Amino acid sequence: MKKEGHPDYHFIKVVLNDGTTYWTRSTYGSEGDTLTLDIDTTTHAAWTGAQQQILDRGGRVGRFKKRFEGLLG
Repeated sequence: MKKEGHPDYHFIKVVLNDGTTYWTRSTYGSEGDTLTLDIDTTTHAAWTGAQQQILDRGGRVGRFKKRFEGLLG
């Protein structure tokens, strides 16, 4: 393999929203850098089970529902 064709793979520190930190290997930044996450398993609705809200700008959701209302039983 060509050495110059592969990114540097090194250890970085990851910080979650609740302050939890862990070390992992990544191509992000350089050795010892810190990656602070905005969205993680402690806050995202996919993991917390919270309901997401759909923002309807200009009636797009309503038009979509009206257009496809007969497709699903």
